[in-house]
Amino acid sequence: MAKGKSVFFCKECGYESSKWLGQCPGCKAWDSFVEEPYIAKKTTVAGRARSFHSLNTREPITIDKVVLKDEDRIDTRIVELDRVLGGGIVSGSLVLVGGDPGIGKSTLLLQMCRELIQENHRVLYISGEESLRQIKMRAQRLGFEDTNTGDTPIEAEATNKINNMLLFSETSLDTIEEAIEKTKPEIVIIDSIQTMYREDISSAPGSVSQVRETTATLLQIAKRESITIFIVGHVTKEGMVAGPRVLEHMVDTVLYFEGDREMSYRILRAVKNRFGSTNEIGVFEMRSNGLIEVKNPSEYMLRGRPENAAGSIVSCSMEGTRPLLLEVQALVCRTNFNLPRRTTAGTDFNRVNLLMAVVEKRLGMSFSECDAYINVAGGMKVSEPSLDLAIIMALISSYRNHAVNPMTIVFGEVGLTGEIRAVSMAELRIAEAAKMGYDSCILPRSNAEKLSKEIGNGIRIFGVSNIREIISFCQ
Repeated sequence: MAKGKSVFFCKECGYESSKWLGQCPGCKAWDSFVEEPYIAKKTTVAGRARSFHSLNTREPITIDKVVLKDEDRIDTRIVELDRVLGGGIVSGSLVLVGGDPGIGKSTLLLQMCRELIQENHRVLYISGEESLRQIKMRAQRLGFEDTNTGDTPIEAEATNKINNMLLFSETSLDTIEEAIEKTKPEIVIIDSIQTMYREDISSAPGSVSQVRETTATLLQIAKRESITIFIVGHVTKEGMVAGPRVLEHMVDTVLYFEGDREMSYRILRAVKNRFGSTNEIGVFEMRSNGLIEVKNPSEYMLRGRPENAAGSIVSCSMEGTRPLLLEVQALVCRTNFNLPRRTTAGTDFNRVNLLMAVVEKRLGMSFSECDAYINVAGGMKVSEPSLDLAIIMALISSYRNHAVNPMTIVFGEVGLTGEIRAVSMAELRIAEAAKMGYDSCILPRSNAEKLSKEIGNGIRIFGVSNIREIISFCQ
């Protein structure tokens, strides 16, 4: 391509084209191409080759000659964060932390830095959005202490620990790379990737070219120097990390910080993790002094639940290895419109329509003249099918205006013929309900037949195989 020409990038997947296209051939997204100046990448490619030369052999070898080492993990002393990371920080990994503006990404990472320096880990916090004074003000609010005179052994130890926290306000990646090589930190925080730029790329910071090239450079630094790098990424209105989706494929771990800014709780979820499970979540509560870990999310989610209210059912969802009790609410009322309204919050809209059709067909209840509203209280978003039975019971309870025993927990998957199918880890769900004081459990009969006797002690088990059998509990 001649000098001075432009190249077109897909904002979703990073696909390159010499001309503008209406639909991306790679990800099939419409109107996603943006124009940017063409960049010759000969120097960049050569630099990457030199970076990998010290890490990898230049010739293929057999798999039995590859030497495995135990993962060197660093404990962050934040239990919820360690759970999502898979047991701690892996040295040499590149972690992307995404979330809405103001959700608490920088707060969480700064609190992580506070805990890491207490264990004498050297941390470099690089911000392209805040000045050093602004970072210091936020750090003091989160519990960082100023250095003392060091006259006593205790003061001297505190001084040494706080000196492990290095701050740098810079956006040029070349200057940042020099600072990393000079200070030799163990953990580096980049806040945020959209503000960083490489001087040899003429496009503006935050563009597709800059985000992709800066992330590739940080990846090489992390692998070459065995430094763990956390990069903060802003999200678009669709909830995706701003920039190409290829960014998520380049990093080792992708964490999303979820939650409504109007509510105090936050959920940290891993959508990609090369070193652990992607099903774990961490629950935090936002307070004036930072993020506080929620040790018992079930109690937190059920706080303020009304008793003896029609349409209110408690279910249990599994988030990784953690059972989480949730309240499913339903409101069914006569409609004033020709087309009844269907609204869902926290669960899949199409799944609710399917379950309502099953109830109408198998139980003869007519929802065609009723509006139906389904809500998972607390703002949680649940896609697990074990919530099916609780949604159906909440609909029936609200339709008949009869409350279900408030100390009953319900879970199970429902098929199109009305059968109730087994779900995974039923014993963990029942144990969590018993710990929270619930005395009854309605679950699939196939799960109930396989329960051990110890689980059943202290809580009544009701196994059901069809939705017709749950009618008696809603009367």
